[in-house]
Amino acid sequence: MPTARILIIDDEKNILELITAYLDQEDFEYKTALDGESGLDLALSYQPDLIVLDIMLPGLDGIELLTRLRRESDVYVILLTARGEETDKIIGLSVGADDYLSKPFSPRELVARIKAALRRIHSQPGKIQENVMVFPGLRIDLNSRQAWKDDQLVDLTTTEYDILHVLADHSGMVLSREQLLDKVWGFDYYGEIRVVDVHVGHLRKKIGGKYIATVRGVGYRFDSNKG
Repeated sequence: MPTARILIIDDEKNILELITAYLDQEDFEYKTALDGESGLDLALSYQPDLIVLDIMLPGLDGIELLTRLRRESDVYVILLTARGEETDKIIGLSVGADDYLSKPFSPRELVARIKAALRRIHSQPGKIQENVMVFPGLRIDLNSRQAWKDDQLVDLTTTEYDILHVLADHSGMVLSREQLLDKVWGFDYYGEIRVVDVHVGHLRKKIGGKYIATVRGVGYRFDSNKG
């Protein structure tokens, strides 16, 4: 696998130095930005595999940056939030963050999440020529990691696609939130379980709510006969 490119956007120089020291140990290629405007420019020009983005940035804040970025890119984004700021976390997820980590955080945990996300991003199947899942009104191409609803390409983030793939691959089965965390984010994920609900909500809006049923108190089920 080629060396992954990471972009870290944070206005705290000590945080940048801490993160980059750990990225150096892993031989990642990376760039950094101290404000939102330069961070957005780099996100579009550098085309990183993954972005670590702080919410509290001078000028263009992390939420607005992410909102603008999602118009152009589905790059994987890990959001850094202040501990206890639940509203920021939910807003961040709602505008397209794939994951979040509360400050202060363990740089080892951040690197572990980066590695887990990159494994998912670079694990696209390519050995099978025809690897397509077809349901009424919905088609999922496992090779290109894309989905079509009524022959219209659906604009899915990496995490939304992974959730759709996992649910569709277990069509008719109820998957708990914990199982989805394990299969999508990885067994070593220590974040809050609500990230599952937020991303499933986004996915439903994009493909239609009939495909994914909520099983109260348990989790979610993909219904292949709906559309």
